[in-house]
Amino acid sequence: MTHLITDATTFADTAIDGFVAANRRYVRRVDGGVVRSTVIPDGRVGVVVGGGSGHYPAFAGLVGPGLAAGAVCGNIFASPATGQVYRVAKSVERGAGILLSFGNYAGDVLQFGLAEERLRGEGLDVRTVVVTDDIASAGPDEIEKRRGVAGDLTVFKIAGAAAEAGLGLDEVERLARKANARTRSLGVAFSGCTLPGASEPLFTVAPGMMAIGLGIHGEPGLSESAVSTAPELAELLTARLLDEIPADVTERRAVVILNGLGSFKYEELFVLFSAVSERLTAAGVEIVEPECGELVTSLDMAGVSLTLFWVDDELEQLWRAPADTPAFRKGEIIPTEPDNRADETDVATATIAPASADQAAVAAAALELLRAVHQVVLDGEDEFGRIDAIAGDGDHGIGMSRGVTGALSAAEHVVAHNGDLVRLLHDAGEGWSEHGGGTSGALWGITLTGAGSSLAAASALDARAIADAVTAGLAGVQRLGKAQVGDKTLVDAFVPFAEQLGRAVEGGQPLPAAWRSAAEAANTAADATATLKPRLGRARPHVERSLGHPDAGAVSFARIVTTIGERLSAATAE
Repeated sequence: MTHLITDATTFADTAIDGFVAANRRYVRRVDGGVVRSTVIPDGRVGVVVGGGSGHYPAFAGLVGPGLAAGAVCGNIFASPATGQVYRVAKSVERGAGILLSFGNYAGDVLQFGLAEERLRGEGLDVRTVVVTDDIASAGPDEIEKRRGVAGDLTVFKIAGAAAEAGLGLDEVERLARKANARTRSLGVAFSGCTLPGASEPLFTVAPGMMAIGLGIHGEPGLSESAVSTAPELAELLTARLLDEIPADVTERRAVVILNGLGSFKYEELFVLFSAVSERLTAAGVEIVEPECGELVTSLDMAGVSLTLFWVDDELEQLWRAPADTPAFRKGEIIPTEPDNRADETDVATATIAPASADQAAVAAAALELLRAVHQVVLDGEDEFGRIDAIAGDGDHGIGMSRGVTGALSAAEHVVAHNGDLVRLLHDAGEGWSEHGGGTSGALWGITLTGAGSSLAAASALDARAIADAVTAGLAGVQRLGKAQVGDKTLVDAFVPFAEQLGRAVEGGQPLPAAWRSAAEAANTAADATATLKPRLGRARPHVERSLGHPDAGAVSFARIVTTIGERLSAATAE
């Protein structure tokens, strides 16, 4: 995608810094994203939106009066970390609660969900509305499994307008859910998108063809068709969307959003909008304040999506309400004044209580295991990415590398300050979640922090306690991730690993031998995921592409536990 020589590891952060520098009238930088630079009155609901970078104007470009109070900005196509969501939300909280809203992707659901739990634990009222507008990604009977694409804008705008009007959190949530239930989108692509610094796109479309039902994170389309004329494409998009008018819609009034996905020229958008407008008018649809332009993009993807947002009087009034953001403006300018308050979300690093010499030695040994894991993940980064790209967006390798690097840095800090194993696991988990982002960042963060909590309650640090800690980590993953064996996820390797480890320890095997046998079970299960159909995550709509290939998360999990088992055995032999 990039024309300049680019460091992919810093691209997203640098882009946000530049965006803020160019838009100080609207936004200021906080750790994790951006928030309004103008005053948010006390007693105002804070609408926080977000997701991975690479979709501008979503999400940072939609921050300002009448729309979002803050946007959480993850890495390119990767969900933001729990800590990022927490810090942005705290920055805009004014005593009336927080509404979190984002597209329905596993990593976002996990990371925002963990942040919601953390904020609620501090006594804040927090609600979540997940956007599910993409009709290609699941059928009408499984709307809750649909992805969020350009329909993000309608939900964010309605929630932001409701908050700007001074409505309470109950009403802001109700209206956002109502907007989501009345929004449907479908997109097509003529080419894939290319990650910053990469030389090849995440997927390709054959010359003369277009991919129907693409995902905005570089997921390929669900089917292909020959490139058509504007009237033919308008017919394809509108016919599919008109087949899905929500049951509670009694008036054919719709906001129409024709969205360019990155490199679809505005002139072509206007040509297509003309055909869309004619088709909808002929179908008896009254078009309300349409939008035609780039609103939710996918880096440099050549493609377009059509969204129909079916309004009634209540929703239409909120859609028409003024908004003033860097990338989306509507109606009169809302009077504001600069917010000069200092950011209060910086969290001081908690003091690490010195452990006993024996406890510190155990933590130091754990650090060496994590260093070995760090190396094996870095060595496997390209492989994990290739596996993930078969039916997903190919970011599993780089996400794992970033996550384990963050975990290692946090663990090194704990050991340098003589902390114990429990603190090491907790901080490493936080570091993995913070730096990894995405689904893998959340799952490994949950695994490590859950294991640490289990060990903190154990009466002795023995093989049984270790097996119980593994089980606790798995329980956290399944509780928040909702995955079960057979869904083609990390859980397919994690469950047999935890079960075999528990059986071996219960049977009296020493920890190194028990761990090795559990790792063998994990490897067997990871290989077997090649025969499974994905039921969760971005690969779920691409069943045929996924069959015959293992799950990247299961493979990386098996590789990690195998490495730990080898190191435990080597240490015993010394």
